Amino acid sequence: MADKKNNKNNKKPANEIKDDLKSASKEEQAGFHKGALSTLAKERQELARILQIVEQLMQLHLSALKELGVDLEKEAQEAMQPQQIKKPGKPIEDML
Repeated sequence: MADKKNNKNNKKPANEIKDDLKSASKEEQAGFHKGALSTLAKERQELARILQIVEQLMQLHLSALKELGVDLEKEAQEAMQPQQIKKPGKPIEDML
């Protein structure tokens, strides 16, 4: 248990990692960057998968609203209309 805490506390700040990379050989640097790119590519794939799921869910909700007779175009136009701001009858100084 104590080992896990020590591992968390042993993380190096970004500037120290950058210094370590400068002192590393070109092969080590290339390996580091290749690993980073590989990880980021996998993250991008996962993000695309999540976006696809969200899009499918949105389409399901849109079709359900259409079946219920909700006019989405009308609601979208109403949302785009500038809303009137209610002005108080008294100056703000009097309200404080």
